[in-house]
Amino acid sequence: MAPSVDELVAWLGRWSAGRGPLYLLLAARVRQLIDEGLLPPGAPLPPDRRLATALSVGRTTVVAAYDTLRQEGRVVRRQGSGTRVAPAALAPPGPRVTETSNPMFLHLLEPSDGVLLLSCAAPPSPPRALAEAYAGLVLPTDDLGYHPAGLPALRAAVARRYEERGVPTDPAQVLVTTGAQQGIGLLTRLLVAPGDGVLVEAPSYPGALDLFREAAAVPYPVAVGPDGLDVAAAIAVMERHRPSLAYVIPHLHNPTGTVLPPLLGRRLVAAAESYGVPLVDDEVLSELRFDGTAAGAGPPPLSAYGAEVIGVGSLSKAVWGGLRIGWVRGPAALIARLARLKALHDLGSDVPGQLVAARLLGSFASLVAARVAELRAGHDLLRAELARRLPSWDCPPAAGGQTLWVRLPDGDGVSFAQVALRHGVAVLPGSTMDALGGSAGMLRLHFLLRPDTLVEAVRRLATAWAEYAPGGRRGPGDPPEEPSGDRPGDRGPERPGDRGAERPGERPGDRPAGRSGDPVGHGPRDVPAAAVSPPPSSAPPPPSAPAALNAIAV
Repeated sequence: MAPSVDELVAWLGRWSAGRGPLYLLLAARVRQLIDEGLLPPGAPLPPDRRLATALSVGRTTVVAAYDTLRQEGRVVRRQGSGTRVAPAALAPPGPRVTETSNPMFLHLLEPSDGVLLLSCAAPPSPPRALAEAYAGLVLPTDDLGYHPAGLPALRAAVARRYEERGVPTDPAQVLVTTGAQQGIGLLTRLLVAPGDGVLVEAPSYPGALDLFREAAAVPYPVAVGPDGLDVAAAIAVMERHRPSLAYVIPHLHNPTGTVLPPLLGRRLVAAAESYGVPLVDDEVLSELRFDGTAAGAGPPPLSAYGAEVIGVGSLSKAVWGGLRIGWVRGPAALIARLARLKALHDLGSDVPGQLVAARLLGSFASLVAARVAELRAGHDLLRAELARRLPSWDCPPAAGGQTLWVRLPDGDGVSFAQVALRHGVAVLPGSTMDALGGSAGMLRLHFLLRPDTLVEAVRRLATAWAEYAPGGRRGPGDPPEEPSGDRPGDRGPERPGDRGAERPGERPGDRPAGRSGDPVGHGPRDVPAAAVSPPPSSAPPPPSAPAALNAIAV
């Protein structure tokens, strides 16, 4: 199956982060995708113009990259039929495995390379309480260490936490997981078969959307408004389609930050029970509120309104992402089935981590209060810096959580994210979080970086926006756009951001020299016009795959 343009852009990752002409860097990354089998033999590649627009580069860059790969025999280009991976390209051995194209995850797999990550929202460092808990850790004796359902002490601690929030819970109703992501994954494997429907919010947490896509589920997206999920529309979907699962984030929704009113939550739960739809409540962010409400004193989870609701929680946001401890809370019979499924995968989560988590839950209110204070300060700083440097961006305040849902005044998030990467900052485009295909003009930005780093990140965003926004100039001496092959005489659109940005910390002399008149450190990296045609025999050959890939952060 051919990837969409957005999927290919995500797979390309930080393709432009190396040194050298952009067309060679792009060719090197596409070459790697072909060699790894992500782009199989015969797969069509996007048209020159569409890929250039998505990457915010000139069309000549894409044409030259494709021509470089054609000369190597990796792609075939034919007039009228476009560009495809060559049939002779080696296919990967064994069965194909579904892999994520989500930039939130892919950025975590890249070398840091000086790029500031506003794409993955998680605490930047562990709190002191976590180190102290590990320092006082005493491992159990006479214990094999295999607990597929979770360590009894932690299951009891999680159950007590639900009790404090007004939801009576027995430890047998709790499954300990390796983070909330595993919890959602186990529920998907247990309840969703290929072709089954899944009700999701639009937009929603992209990690869950990836799991539903991996399961070959059919998404039924329902829009999120100022008061959260459109419950009336969700009930209509449940009545008509009877989805195998409904996944919602009612409190401090990711990414919009909305909070579903309690009355609407009750209606949603009642409808799910009436139509027999398993309802999953993602509670990971629910206690990170900015209104001064103490932990556990805010709106109750949806489990308070119905015995069949399935709650998913985690310590990754309130404590630290490296503490891979989460849980699923639901009917005891369902939890027993999930435990058997989890046993097939890992025989149980890390025992030392579970012991530490049980201890931390004993003083969870103070941990949450400290985290919320940090988040509120970051939230206010990010909004202030955006208002100062990017006043045209629409950045409404959040009620809590870790992110702002930002609307761009022009353009789209996917192509702007490419320009931002070339200025050393990674952002999450809204379209990657929206199964409706909307949110194209949105970005999700988190505010967990240290203050000085957050200020620097906004400075880089502002520089990228000045290059990207309508009216931004191309670099002096940048090549003109070549006529498009789509229509005779048609010219490709001139996109801002075609010249590579100077990377943070790079000395002017580190970059290739530009043409006469180029500002120091900002020589054009786009392909010269002559490179669109096959190079003469005296020209140096394109870099080999290993050499090119060593020059970039992929």
